[in-house]
Amino acid sequence: MDLRLPKPASDQKLRRAEALDALESVLPFDRRDFLADILTDDDVATLRHLAKEGIGENSLRALASDLGYLEAWSLAATGFSLPWPAPEALLIKFVAHHLWDFSKRETDPAHGMPAEVAITLKAEGLLRSDGPHAPATVRRRLSSWSTLTKWRGLRGKFNAPGLHSALKLAVRASARPRGRKSRKAVTADILAALLKACAGDRLVDVRDRALLITAFASGGRRRSEISSLRVEQLVEEEPVPADPKDPDGPKLPCLKIRLGRTKTTQADTDAFVLLVGRPVLALKDWLERAGISEGAVFRGIDRWGNLEKRALTPQAVNLILKRRVAEAGLDPAAFSAHGLRSGYLTETARRGIPLPEAMQQSQHRSVQQASNYYNEAERTLGRAARLIV
Repeated sequence: MDLRLPKPASDQKLRRAEALDALESVLPFDRRDFLADILTDDDVATLRHLAKEGIGENSLRALASDLGYLEAWSLAATGFSLPWPAPEALLIKFVAHHLWDFSKRETDPAHGMPAEVAITLKAEGLLRSDGPHAPATVRRRLSSWSTLTKWRGLRGKFNAPGLHSALKLAVRASARPRGRKSRKAVTADILAALLKACAGDRLVDVRDRALLITAFASGGRRRSEISSLRVEQLVEEEPVPADPKDPDGPKLPCLKIRLGRTKTTQADTDAFVLLVGRPVLALKDWLERAGISEGAVFRGIDRWGNLEKRALTPQAVNLILKRRVAEAGLDPAAFSAHGLRSGYLTETARRGIPLPEAMQQSQHRSVQQASNYYNEAERTLGRAARLIV
């Protein structure tokens, strides 16, 4: 007869926290205790397995975040951890709690997320607003739920007609417009103001100039790509003509950036983008001033101006942009790092650069997504809205 007693919950939490330490390069340390308290042993094992399988850091970070939210929601809504695989009824409940109609809520207080569930999630810092979630967020979390189910070797009900119907109806009922990741685009004029804001000679100024101009000129690279950029990805190319129509004229310096694994490319692909002219000089100036010859390109700088070994995080890239936006006298709330990406495409549209050529540099996989920026630029600059002025 086995007389061993179950381990106390505190011991289990400590064991999970120690297991999550192995993922410290991916998961924010300040979220470790929260995840250790919410996730089950199987959840932690799944995340560690995904890390060993070589899933991208950003994808793993997003899966861990979504898993933590899903577990917290399940505990608040049902009193139990997530069942694997989840029954269709639970998936539909998740949709009903997160996508709902304001007008119906006025006549039916039980419509949408129950108040006690919302209070619990807000107390844990997981829920910020009283309204329905963005449809894209709900779809992403369902996708993460489906992915984690598959990685456990199980089949879920994510393709069930009932769930698809519920999701479609809920999206229509919530009537929440899709928000932009950055309300305003960082176009060339905005970028010029930001570069002026960091025109000093301090090491942090040199870094921020190189970071902003590199992120923009390389096609509006994502903040995760900028933070993870390494010297080994930079390849010096032969100088190129300043005027493509005059191959024998003045030349400009050129660098190739090998992208490796990104949101839309795999590590073994040969995807690359080019830097030409001024951005190359700014990047080289930063590397020379910082004495960086290998490893992370963009690194932290402490309050005394000393260079750190650790690479910037994606969040730090966003904060740098917002700080420079504020110093330029603009509204930081209107801009985010994604504004560099949307701004690049908006600027190419304004200058009449063909969309396929712009997409080679931005590495957008979806023509529809990239063309949205073109359409907006054409509408604001076109004649159709100027019939009566």
